[in-house]
Amino acid sequence: MAQVLTKDNFNQSIESGVTLVDFWAPWCGPCKMQLPIVEELSTELAGSATIGKINVDEEPELASQFGVMSIPTLILFKDGQPVDKMVGLQSKDALKNKIQGQI
Repeated sequence: MAQVLTKDNFNQSIESGVTLVDFWAPWCGPCKMQLPIVEELSTELAGSATIGKINVDEEPELASQFGVMSIPTLILFKDGQPVDKMVGLQSKDALKNKIQGQI
């Protein structure tokens, strides 16, 4: 399962290694299609990358901090720094390739 990220655990979760963060909301149609892909990746890449998700309705500060204007937005972090930002629905293969390119 993808880790639920909040302002309380966010920095600790992304500070080392590779982390993919999905910014989403329950009312967002494309987010509902993205979420199963994110969950599959969290299982497949367990141990090599962290997969997290942030509900923008519950964590508006984090969404604002990273300039999330539309969702889904996926941001790939390496050792605490953003290295890639993808807006809109992303395929599993595209996400997996980007993550593996940073591992």
